[in-house]
Amino acid sequence: TRSLLGVFEEDAAAISNYVNQLFQAMHRVYDAQNELSAATHLTSKLLKEYEKQHFPLGGDDEVMNSTLQQFAKVIDELSSCHAVLSTQLADAMMFPITQFKERDLKEILTLKEVFQIASNDHDAAIIRYSRLSKRRENEKIKAEVTEDVYTSRKKQHQTMMHYFCALNTLQYKKKIAVLEPLLGYMQAQISFFKMGSENLTEQLEEFLTNIGTSVQNVRREMECEIENMQQTIEDLEVASDPLYLPDPDPAKFPVHRNLTRKAGYLNARNKTGLVSSSWERQFYFTQGGNLMSQARGDVAGGLVMDIDNCSVMAVDCEDRRYCFQITSFDGKKSSILQAESKKDYEEWICTINNISKQIYLSENPEEIAARVNQSALEAVTPSPSFQQRHESMRPTVQSRSPAARTSSTGSLGSESAVLSALSLDSLVAPDTPIQFDIISPVSEDLPGQAKSSGQSGSILHQLFIVRFLGSMEVKSDESPDVVYETMRQILAARAIHNIFRMTESHLLVTCDCLKLIDPQTQVTRLRFPLPSVVLYATHQENKRLFGFVLRTSGGRADSRQTSICYIFESNNEGEKICDSVGLAKQIAFHAELDRKASEKQKEMERVKEKQQKELTKQKQIEKDLEEQSRLIAASNRSNPSSGEGQFVVLSSSQSEDSDLGEDGKKKRESET
Repeated sequence: TRSLLGVFEEDAAAISNYVNQLFQAMHRVYDAQNELSAATHLTSKLLKEYEKQHFPLGGDDEVMNSTLQQFAKVIDELSSCHAVLSTQLADAMMFPITQFKERDLKEILTLKEVFQIASNDHDAAIIRYSRLSKRRENEKIKAEVTEDVYTSRKKQHQTMMHYFCALNTLQYKKKIAVLEPLLGYMQAQISFFKMGSENLTEQLEEFLTNIGTSVQNVRREMECEIENMQQTIEDLEVASDPLYLPDPDPAKFPVHRNLTRKAGYLNARNKTGLVSSSWERQFYFTQGGNLMSQARGDVAGGLVMDIDNCSVMAVDCEDRRYCFQITSFDGKKSSILQAESKKDYEEWICTINNISKQIYLSENPEEIAARVNQSALEAVTPSPSFQQRHESMRPTVQSRSPAARTSSTGSLGSESAVLSALSLDSLVAPDTPIQFDIISPVSEDLPGQAKSSGQSGSILHQLFIVRFLGSMEVKSDESPDVVYETMRQILAARAIHNIFRMTESHLLVTCDCLKLIDPQTQVTRLRFPLPSVVLYATHQENKRLFGFVLRTSGGRADSRQTSICYIFESNNEGEKICDSVGLAKQIAFHAELDRKASEKQKEMERVKEKQQKELTKQKQIEKDLEEQSRLIAASNRSNPSSGEGQFVVLSSSQSEDSDLGEDGKKKRESET
């Protein structure tokens, strides 16, 4: 577009140069009658040179060239005549060309300056918008910069359309500005001299009539074209209003995920040092299996990268949004680019992903891309057999030794050796939704939890960097195959829905729980009690992937126990994390055995202490009875005839035989 605009601007400059010369020639005719002859000669000369002018858009107009040649011939014949009256020349000749020079040509120059200013303002606004921070505290600045982009883009679009309209109109005005003054000049000459010569009148009358009719036709055609262009401008302004926003509403402009060609402006990151970098805005487009770029003013684009069999992924790049990285198939070359909006960001990733599969080589690339995406969508639906689904995913699973398998997996329950007969419904609930982000509310550690964590941390306290991929409910927690199946479904769903962001956290493994901690605020996002972690495993091929099954109470329909599988990605530490979890469970198990043994010992000590207390109490009672008997015997010896001793004995024995009847009491008294 700018190259074509340059051609129009070059044409406008040529028209301006030529009209200025013609104006000077006519002005000489108007200024001085003494120079009339020389001025008409120069005018005739310039008319003859019209066909030698290099107009990029109208240099091959033969009708115009022949017409001007005839004018030049007539003016040569009139060069020996007297000058016309200045008033007639001013009204008929100088006024049209002066108006064209002072109004139309200056309007072109003014619109050119306004368009350049608007273009520079739009570039500056785009640069400020591209530098927006991702933090939420910049919402006010973001709104201001977005409004600035909207205003500058709308201003640039409006000035551009009016500028283009003026350049198109100039092609008609150019003819009128040249022909109309000449027509007025000749009419003034005829009127002034009252040329009665039939030869001269016969030569010019028909010719001037035809020229006048031609000028009127050109004027009507120009007015019609101007009206059509004005209507087009109004329609374009209404239709383009939503596009002035840098990040349009995705509901009104949906993302096209089946594209195999795309073009648009992107910001490319260029490293300027070890840690510093700069961003450059260029026009990028795809051409077959190549990614091309074209700088402003260049005639053609240059090759950036071969994107056949390449990999593309979203990246977090400093404080810039909508960034993605393209890596060549051999991994030797990569580029980090920034899109202007979320829609362009997702479309670029999908387009490059489709091109990398060489779909563009087929006859109907968009249809095949839609079919491939649909096939990927069907990959997460239940398949008839669990064994068939895993034959391509785990080709070496049968050759793994039991020791190697148990080194990265663990379970509290018994593991089933063969699951080939199980269906998918026995492992994963068919209508289970997948959670791609941590949805539990963040909470600080409770004092009791922090204390227990600190106590267990003295035995085991290991920290790992992980990224959460997703979680879903499962129906079985007896085999690591449940974890493998959950990994497959979550990764397939992420690829289908183009979900690339992952939440990074710190996984803390202790003897009583697993914690997901925010790396910046140190706030606990999720806490998993260690006894509830019943199964954990790492992927057989990709050691960065690992997951565990958490058994909780309360399902989706009732209060039954449910099992949820959580999948994470680490920095090649999947087996280490599983080993750490296994060690924590072993320590917790031995700690539980020690605790139960301690409690049993304490219980035995308490029983022994109770028995000792009972024995001491019994001895005390016997001692009291013995002392009482001794006192009674001493009293009887001191008063043998007294009945008081008899009463004392009765009183002491009455407490023991309170249940005796009247006969029993009399018998006891007689015995006493």
